[in-house]
Amino acid sequence: MPINGSTAATAVDVPRGLAGVVVTDTELGDVRGREGFYHYRQYSAVELAETRGFEDVWHLMLHGELPGAERSAAFARETAGQRGLPEDVRAALPAIARAGAVSGPLAGLRTALSLFGASRGFRPVYDIDPERRRADVVAATAVVPTMLTALHRLGEGLEPVEPREDLSYAANYLYMLTGSEPDPAHARAIEQYLISTIDHGFNASTFTGRVIASTGADVVASLVGAVGALSGPLHGGAPSRALDTLDAIGTPDRIDSWIRERVLAGERIMGFGHPVYRTEDPRSRMLRGIAERFGGPLVDFAVQVERQVEAILAELKPGRELHTNVEFYAGVVMELCGLPRTMFTPTFAAARVVGWSANILEQSEDSKIIRPAARYVGMEPPVAVPPAV
Repeated sequence: MPINGSTAATAVDVPRGLAGVVVTDTELGDVRGREGFYHYRQYSAVELAETRGFEDVWHLMLHGELPGAERSAAFARETAGQRGLPEDVRAALPAIARAGAVSGPLAGLRTALSLFGASRGFRPVYDIDPERRRADVVAATAVVPTMLTALHRLGEGLEPVEPREDLSYAANYLYMLTGSEPDPAHARAIEQYLISTIDHGFNASTFTGRVIASTGADVVASLVGAVGALSGPLHGGAPSRALDTLDAIGTPDRIDSWIRERVLAGERIMGFGHPVYRTEDPRSRMLRGIAERFGGPLVDFAVQVERQVEAILAELKPGRELHTNVEFYAGVVMELCGLPRTMFTPTFAAARVVGWSANILEQSEDSKIIRPAARYVGMEPPVAVPPAV
């Protein structure tokens, strides 16, 4: 259908929400939803999570290759050395935490990141060379866990914990969150979760970051936009909501009635279904395995809920192929590792910032601004402007 106005000659209709529309080429990875498979560059993302550390996958996303042992250690030292905050940013965190007391650390992150970019004098990616862009994204990525954990602790009336350079990305995140060196099994479980959520196709936050990067804006401007997109409950807010569902069901005998009532009412069951996957989410499968290694009543109940909910959804919504997504077992794993629910989505952001950064770098190599069209459906113009009364 043609679109009125100056864009009529070039505009093309696309599905709502741009579903399935290819907007660019990327070397960073892809999601093959019908197969239940996704990858970072040429490697299975799940296999990377099972066999590599977070810093190695971060290196892969930024530099295009998995590092050998020597380079891996050097990159870990490089990134760990940038976890500290500039003094002006550190001094502002208490006020940011107070202002965001209701909305939480993710909202505070937007402000803290903006201040960090201004403090460091970040320049538009359009005006700097690739080496400077890469240095900027590493610097911004390295401080995100420090900001998130500090904002959380300040919101709880606690002093922030300074980062440690001798701990891995995941272990240091847990250390800054709790003030105690984490159990190695918990640190590894969180590391695997973080790796599994670094990137996932052109989701809303990644696309937002790339749109901003396409204008030539600085790295932090793009990251702040991506964080804003992630804050929506339909994107990054589901892990805690999935656990809220388990709490609301309460006991196994209530699963059937609770789920049926909500499905028949047209409500969404958090933790189930995905806009891309038409089979089991491979991230959910991996995280279920991690949860089962921990074991316990929560895990047993989650597995039982998963099986019954999938059966009920198959009965009431035949042909839809609705399975657990990453948020369902992510919430279970984070709960088992002692993370407060208010930090579930911020923890997701601590991983996804690596994917956003890699996408910002890739987009900054293309000088074409992303500028789609819209169809006007309001009253037929021009209408005479009425006189002021």
